[in-house]
Amino acid sequence: MIQEMQVFHPYTLRRGLTFITRKGRLEYLKTAAQLNFAEFHRDIRSFDASGLDLVITDFEPISARIAKRHGIPSIGIGHQYAFMYDIPIAKGNPLGLFILRNLAPADYMLGLHWHHFDRPILPPIVPDHFEKDRPVKENKILVYLPFEDKDEIRRLLLGIKTHSFHIYHGSCKQQVEEVNLQFRPFSREGFLRDLLECGGVICNAGFELPSEALHLGKRMLAKPLSGQIEQESNALALGQLGLAAVSNRLSVNLVRDWLHGIRDSQVKPVNYPNVAEYLAEWIGGGHWDDVSDLVRKTWSAIE
Repeated sequence: MIQEMQVFHPYTLRRGLTFITRKGRLEYLKTAAQLNFAEFHRDIRSFDASGLDLVITDFEPISARIAKRHGIPSIGIGHQYAFMYDIPIAKGNPLGLFILRNLAPADYMLGLHWHHFDRPILPPIVPDHFEKDRPVKENKILVYLPFEDKDEIRRLLLGIKTHSFHIYHGSCKQQVEEVNLQFRPFSREGFLRDLLECGGVICNAGFELPSEALHLGKRMLAKPLSGQIEQESNALALGQLGLAAVSNRLSVNLVRDWLHGIRDSQVKPVNYPNVAEYLAEWIGGGHWDDVSDLVRKTWSAIE
């Protein structure tokens, strides 16, 4: 990640907000216990904002509040800003929704989502360097469930011998192969290669990976992180839009049924446009109050 940040040089690093999870569930109390609010406010107060004309934040609370503290115009770009509007939102978590809508406020908020829902929302930003001509191996399944226990993933998939599961997990220090399972430490290059080659994706209900899978026309089985309103809302949207199979709990029979169902199904790539390029042009134009033309151009460019 640090290497990928070189394009932004010079830059400074600050402590971020890290969610504590256990076995696929967000633990609010442990997350709150590790927050350092004194350091958070100190980072905001001590930042030298002289010479800044604009702050662009990707739902990052420190930069958003630096802009507010110094009266600098701010633009928020990210999936989370879509939740400022009337879109599919999971019920039963008012605290989570309050945090989602107030964590990183910006003057101009541009949400990203898989559908505009007749709101000023943009399509996802996906990489523009995919090798789309790479042959697909239908029995190869990419698995990315970072919030689930690795041993539970192993028990879930080991008995399904019809497919080869390529599993990326934070606890993997080296590549390990066991029958039809290949556990791999995270590698962006290797991950993208497996994503291009796979016949389907089993993942949590985040935003970036499902967006890439939709862009490439991959079939998905998504399990939201329990207690995390963004993922639970994403799962709701994926189901309502018919973009993925969704379940709050994974079982051997469920995975088998999904694999059987995708064998004869056809999925067309969404082919999202270069949203980042449209955004750069819009930001450079300086008319940030008007997003209607930007929204129209990006959605109309989708094949």
